[in-house]
Parts: sequence; structure tokens; C-alpha cells
Amino acid sequence: MKENFKSGFVTLIGRPNVGKSTLMNYLIGQKIAITSHRPQTTRNRIQTVYTCEEGQIVFVDTPGIHKAKNKLGDYMVRIAERSLTEVDVILWLVEPTTFIGAGERHIIEQLKKVKTPVILVINKTDKVKREEVLTFIDVYRKEMDFDEIVPVSALKGDNTDVLVSCIMKYLPYGEAFYDEDTVTDQPERQIVSELVREKALYCLEEEIPHGIAVVIESMKFRKASGKKNREKDKEKNKEKKEGAVAFGSAVKSSTIADIEATIVCERESHKGIIIGKQGAMLKRIGSKARPEIEDMLGCKVNLQLWVKVRKDWRDSDLYMKNFGYNPKESE
Repeated sequence: MKENFKSGFVTLIGRPNVGKSTLMNYLIGQKIAITSHRPQTTRNRIQTVYTCEEGQIVFVDTPGIHKAKNKLGDYMVRIAERSLTEVDVILWLVEPTTFIGAGERHIIEQLKKVKTPVILVINKTDKVKREEVLTFIDVYRKEMDFDEIVPVSALKGDNTDVLVSCIMKYLPYGEAFYDEDTVTDQPERQIVSELVREKALYCLEEEIPHGIAVVIESMKFRKASGKKNREKDKEKNKEKKEGAVAFGSAVKSSTIADIEATIVCERESHKGIIIGKQGAMLKRIGSKARPEIEDMLGCKVNLQLWVKVRKDWRDSDLYMKNFGYNPKESE
């Protein structure tokens, strides 16, 4: 272990759509958690890893804390609130405003019950005047005695270096939990399914509610044939030896990933919207998702999308478990 090396777990909590996933992606320098202008985009607890000379921070991105309307909502809230007692530092993200609503006050009550250090992060400061930030800080300071208050812009990266330094102050000394090349504990299949869901949310806009899930039915890798691809492999292997390693377990430049994924919705009417006229919408979702999946896997991707209806799946323990949201994990 390096002398004076620190390591610990840090959870990001907050109301839906305050920028938790955007901040986490920026800090680790890679897109792992999906983002959307829609609330409740993050459904599971996602861990990512930031490693530097001073220490290692394992970020735990949680679903937004909100008033649940179904079993999936209950699951998401329990996951978020349970994380408060299982980490070394809590980052509470809020938007730059002087209004503290019922949702924020609920979170404050939860935070007052724990002994974990709490850093208030006022996000989206790029949207307000600099002189206004002090007013927002003063409003929240009166509500609770925070260990630190740090204004940032997760979108532009403003003041994020200060945030990392503040986090390090409260982490215990100890060995790293992951090797320095690790950026997430999420399986590749899980990230692929989330990238497809993100693009579906983006393309469908306001036409359907949040009642969609994405299931990876099959994900197989095969070698592409041809001399041109063998030459690419030689170049990639040379880069790998020099330290340029793509995200994923191996460099796969001459590999093709055949992926079959199903978008699950709750209504027959939603199925028609997702498919679109002559399959246009489904094709658009696939074309948006494919480049990001290729960047993540480091290889070409053959993506096939299907649509199925599972009525009221968000209130079914069986369907939730099958779609990757196990209710027992949040208990």
C-alpha cells in the first residue's frame, strides 16, 4: 500500500434530474451511467472508480429520491436511502435555487439521521450568475450544518477538482478496493442495456412514459475475417503494450459483437410508438445507441432490437427481477 493512500465509498444522492450521473461520468472521465432530461433515469445502484496518486474513490450513483408510485419506484427509493449508511461520504446534489421544496426537506431529514460526512454540491452553476451562488449557499447553510459546500458545474467540469479534494479529506487511509485500471463494477451487458434505454428515452421524448426496460437477450463476440482486420489487430496490440487500453476486458478491434436486445413496454399502444412507421423509430434508437456501444466495447457492433409488451411490469416482482431490478436487493 502506498503511504498515506486513502480509499472509500462515496454516494451521490438527490432529487431526480439534478445531475448525479452527469457528475459521476465527468469525474471518472468516462460515460458509465446514462443521462437524460427525464427524472428517474437511473434505476439501479451503479459503482464507478476514480483513482489518483492520493487515493481511490468508489462512487455509488443511486436513483433519485422521490415519491414512489409503483414497486419499481419503491425499489429505487430504498436503494437510494439505504446507501446513506453504507458509505464514507455523502454527496447531496441540489440545483442552484433559493427554494427548498418538500423533496429536499425529506432528504434533509434523512441526512440528519446519519453520522456520515455530508458534502452539499450545488450543481448547474453554469446556468446562474456567479454572485448568486453565495445566496444559494447561505439558504442551505441555514437548514443543516454541512461538512462542506461546493458549487460545481458537472456539465462543464467547473470546480470539480475542488470537490475531489474535499472528498479525499473525509476518506479513511487504506488500500485500494480496485486496481487502477478499473472504472466500474457494471457488467458489459448491463451497460449496453442502459445505453439502449437512454437512446430510447431520448428518441421517444414525451410520447411514452418511463415504463420501458431493456433486456439483452444475446451478446456474442466473433472474429471478423480478412487481412485488413489482422493488420488492425497488430496495431491495437502495439497500442496495448504502450498502455493505450480501451474500456473492456480486451482490445477487440477485429471483433464483431452480435447483440440482440428487447425493449419492454407496458402497453400495446406504446409498442407501435417504439417501432414507428415501417420500423423507423426502432431503427433510429438502434443507430443512436450503436456508436456508444462500439466505443465502450472497442469493436464493431451488430445490434438487433425487438419490442415486447409486458403489462404493468413495474408492479410485478417477477418481471422486475427478470429485467434486472431485484426487489430483495433493496431490503
